[in-house]
Amino acid sequence: MSQAEPSSPTDCARPPNERGERVCLFGGTFDPIHDAHLRLAREARKTFSLDRVLFVPARNPPHKDLSSVTPYEDRFRMVEIACAPCAGLVASRLEEGNQRSYTVDTLKRFSESLRRCDRLFFLIGSDAFDELESWNRWEDVVQLAEFIVVTRPHHQYRLPKNARVHRLDGLSLPVSSSSIRARLAAGEPTPELPRSVREYIEAHRLYGFRQKITVSP
Repeated sequence: MSQAEPSSPTDCARPPNERGERVCLFGGTFDPIHDAHLRLAREARKTFSLDRVLFVPARNPPHKDLSSVTPYEDRFRMVEIACAPCAGLVASRLEEGNQRSYTVDTLKRFSESLRRCDRLFFLIGSDAFDELESWNRWEDVVQLAEFIVVTRPHHQYRLPKNARVHRLDGLSLPVSSSSIRARLAAGEPTPELPRSVREYIEAHRLYGFRQKITVSP
């Protein structure tokens, strides 16, 4: 295994005679989805000429305690609401089943719906990509999709054997979902959330949301 030498966006430029569709999967718990997620997807779509970016909330993420995760239907609905005004961004139920949400199974299932001329990408942060070889059946994962890796400044990562990697630079979005959840529980502002998502959270009292009450002296 050697240091990563991923391709640049120009190396992934779409030739005029390319007939297939470029589809990218973006997985996660999205608990909740926020503006940084949307910006990453929009930048990836623009930079790599993607036709669609599918947000895939995991119902049963392998490395999380389900008791600490917001119910799937609420997370999916928030993703659906957030993606609605964004061209090319789509909420997907690929991981709505009760089984563990392993990426290899999701990619395999989705790739069966593609044509030979289509290209499948997977959007991922550099920290998560660094752990790729700990994933279930990672050797199959790298065969199924090309990776768009969101790279932090000065961060190096390793390139697993046979991985096809495209670098997405220039995005530093230090948004913390846990911080958002804590502020929601305190009834505080969350400027990182789309307004429609915040309204859904308030209406359904998610994350222990409570209206902050100001007491007059």
